[in-house]
Amino acid sequence: MTAPFRHILFTGAFVAALAACQKQEQPKMPPPEVAVLQASSQTVPLTRDVVGRLSPFRSADVRARVPGVLLKRLYREGSDVREGQILFQIDPAPLQATLNAAQAQLAQAQAAYVNAKTAADRARQLAPQKYVSQNDLDSAVALERTSAAAVQAASAEVTAARINLDYTSVRAPIGGRAGKQRVTEGALVGQTDITLLTTIDQIDSLYVNFSVAAEELAQLRSAQSSGSLDLAGTGQATIQIILGDGTAFNQVGTLDFSDATVDPATGSVSLRALLPNPDKILLPGSFVTIRANLGNRNNVFVIPQAAIQRDTKGAYAMVVGADGNVVRKNVIADNQQDGKWLITSGLAEGDRIIVSGLQKVKEGEPAAAVKWDPNAPAPGAAAPGGAPAQAAAAPQQETAKPEDAAPAQPATPAAQPEAAADNADATAAPGSEDATEPPAAAPQQQQ
Repeated sequence: MTAPFRHILFTGAFVAALAACQKQEQPKMPPPEVAVLQASSQTVPLTRDVVGRLSPFRSADVRARVPGVLLKRLYREGSDVREGQILFQIDPAPLQATLNAAQAQLAQAQAAYVNAKTAADRARQLAPQKYVSQNDLDSAVALERTSAAAVQAASAEVTAARINLDYTSVRAPIGGRAGKQRVTEGALVGQTDITLLTTIDQIDSLYVNFSVAAEELAQLRSAQSSGSLDLAGTGQATIQIILGDGTAFNQVGTLDFSDATVDPATGSVSLRALLPNPDKILLPGSFVTIRANLGNRNNVFVIPQAAIQRDTKGAYAMVVGADGNVVRKNVIADNQQDGKWLITSGLAEGDRIIVSGLQKVKEGEPAAAVKWDPNAPAPGAAAPGGAPAQAAAAPQQETAKPEDAAPAQPATPAAQPEAAADNADATAAPGSEDATEPPAAAPQQQQ
């Protein structure tokens, strides 16, 4: 084997060994930087925003209870009336005549009774001396009793006639806001049926009717029985009305009724709350947005949505362990509130939950944890003003190190433009020995 050929083989082997050494000496990439949130259990109010409908606390129909001609209306439509106030007047003349006839019959019955009682008393006095027979005495006493019963019947007729006469003045059964008049003056009312004249609604308090899914209500009751849910305030769930402009109504209602059956059409349970309405701003029949505070959840973790992922096994969170490695933790995230998940199981106090940078980590591999700032850009995103974030610049710095270690390439950093220009002038002549010398000198320096 000739010397030039051995030199070529030696040079090739040396270059291969040098390349292998450079590959082994290449530094490792640092662990990815992730933003973490330290888990801390807390007690949070459990709220739901649902749509409901208002209804009056009490509602009463005002009807004509006796037949007659409607003479006049004695209230202003849409105004507030008090209990017992006269609203309508029905013609009382026919019923006044009926009362007079009943009183006359009562007077006849009373007179007959007085006569019968006098005859009976006389018969009782004469019976011991045998001046009247026993049969006459019995007849006189029977007539007395019959006359007394006739007086009672006539008295009842007078009472009924007086009640019917009083019904000609139609009064408000409850206090509240009276609606519009349903029948005009001059109409014959109460002749064949009980005619509706108007309706009174009591609106200083209102009922708020809404519904909750049966499954969710069952979960709430289960949590309450286990002690993880406390009813708010005085032991009752509360509700608040959100007005059309987004503000909350200044009164708080309390839940007072829960239906015992599930609506088969919707799969929900009807609930009702009592809401004070002292200024009578809200009106019955309106659809409103309801923020229901169903209680307080104890020992739950409030985690941002971005930190919770789901797969075929269920919901889970990625956590940076004490050794710096990423660990998966399966969690129970059934409830969502204000854009965050309420975690009731699966996490522990102090767990460092990865919120940002989940796409860069793998289970079991290390990660560099920094405190999560909701207002800061995600790691790797561009900072304000177009400057690259630190996490994005790190890989570029790491890839520049092998290039700096290679002696074959001249160092021309952007921070030294004058040195780069001088170097360019030194190697400007094409074909010169200086321009081709550095690649040949590299193996000699390594040797």
